[in-house]
Amino acid sequence: MSARPRIATVWLDGCSGCHMSFLDLDERLLGLLERADLVYGPLVDVKEFPEGVDVTLVEGAVSNRDDLERIQRIRARTRVLVAFGDCAVTGNVPSMRNRFPVGVVLERAYVEHVARNPGTDFEPEVPPLLERARPVHEIVRVDVHLPGCPPSADTIAWALDELLAGRTPDVSPRTRFGA
Repeated sequence: MSARPRIATVWLDGCSGCHMSFLDLDERLLGLLERADLVYGPLVDVKEFPEGVDVTLVEGAVSNRDDLERIQRIRARTRVLVAFGDCAVTGNVPSMRNRFPVGVVLERAYVEHVARNPGTDFEPEVPPLLERARPVHEIVRVDVHLPGCPPSADTIAWALDELLAGRTPDVSPRTRFGA
């Protein structure tokens, strides 16, 4: 890890609950920022994912072509990739659409909706959906799985402390699925 670790957070197909839990670190965020630089995420006004990131927390499933391209770029630029929350770890809620063909999903969301609400005026710009919403590890190598919907702020803080200390966190005792 570099002298001043670089941390990023990424939001793919999910609800943002994991990022809300990250914000629940409250004053611990200040302590984190004393030890590391937050170089990318919803709280940082950076448009392109940077090179040389030490730790990236990825929230959400990989559900569309944009997600797929982003996660591949992120993996290539990140030393330690953390699947952050159940959508990233298992596919969770986004994968509920997997039992339906993509055309049916799009018809329901963008055609039936307009037919039921004719006053709705919107032209969706939806990236092409993948056939299945997939957890991050099915697309790229994941170094740490941090389950939870969302993971607690305490678990996130502990995992980041471990990673910044150069240790791989064993989260199993900290989850309801732990040994």
